[in-house]
Amino acid sequence: MNSTAEEFVALYDRCADAIFRHCCFRLFEYESARDVTQETFTRTWKYIAEGGTVHNMRAFLYRVANNLIVDISRKRKVSSLHAIQEKGFDIGFEDPGISIQRMDAKAAFVLLRKLNVKYRDVIVMRYIDELTVREIAGILGESENTISVRIHRGIQKLCTILES
Repeated sequence: MNSTAEEFVALYDRCADAIFRHCCFRLFEYESARDVTQETFTRTWKYIAEGGTVHNMRAFLYRVANNLIVDISRKRKVSSLHAIQEKGFDIGFEDPGISIQRMDAKAAFVLLRKLNVKYRDVIVMRYIDELTVREIAGILGESENTISVRIHRGIQKLCTILES
């Protein structure tokens, strides 16, 4: 295996779980999230193999995943939260015995479903994927100011939902 292939395998090992969780929170469907994760890495490998240059690999992976998610969202409706839970969806906590964290995560998941997709996406990217405002702006092709405002408004809307 050449060094490029080895580096890509290491990239997959480092980023695949995060990309998968991102896809789950955006698609609300386990199987589609798994497929999008695989397609993200396949397209990224193809781009690199064809001589494409990537300056920020993490942001590039999220952009590819985001574009695939947008394509899927345009083609069909999102599955319900119940379908994900029935398949044993685990959002990736290290210690599955900590039920409080799981309950909090499920509550957050339900709350996020109530948000408009434009707010939900940036909140997921910022607080779940831990991307910077700059990275989110690059992924979505928006200004940093627009992303900051969207995050702020999304949080306000979440607070309103919690109060009701």
